[in-house]
Amino acid sequence: MSAESPAAKTAVNGIRTAFGVGGLVALIVGIIILVWPGHAAVALTAIVAIYAIVGGLVYGGLGIFSKTMGGWSRVGHIILGVVFIVAGVIALFNLGHTAVWLALFIGILVGIMWIVEGIVALTTLGASDSRGWTIFFAILSIIAGIILLFSPLWGAIVLWWLLGISLVVLGIIQIVRAFTWKGAAA
Repeated sequence: MSAESPAAKTAVNGIRTAFGVGGLVALIVGIIILVWPGHAAVALTAIVAIYAIVGGLVYGGLGIFSKTMGGWSRVGHIILGVVFIVAGVIALFNLGHTAVWLALFIGILVGIMWIVEGIVALTTLGASDSRGWTIFFAILSIIAGIILLFSPLWGAIVLWWLLGISLVVLGIIQIVRAFTWKGAAA
């Protein structure tokens, strides 16, 4: 049996606790997404709306109270703050519709990103050591992006489910790590 210093034991216990708490939070959020996907999406939308309102208050406050900004910068910050606040309030009063809109937006955005990623992969074909894999990846990415653009809501739902499944799996792994991790002191 090795003698560990109290500081080393405290550090290991702190890290194990962080693994456990992080894993438990991921597991709970993943289960919530899988069991109540609509409610979880609405809750996330509410968080985003509240963030927009708080961000708007910060931008507005910067524009109003800043002594170092020029006039146009202050006006820009105030306008941006008002836009954020209005968007956040509208989102809070229409959480269901906003959740659907965000899902569509994310589905379209991911579809576009996958198409661009596939095109970029094709442009780097000359520098690739594995041309076959690069072409396969590019074609798969472009096709997946096009499919997502034609059904962005379904794509967002699938991505939401994948997020929930990933959080459950990663949460379980983190919890196991919390109980099995010995750290460098062992």
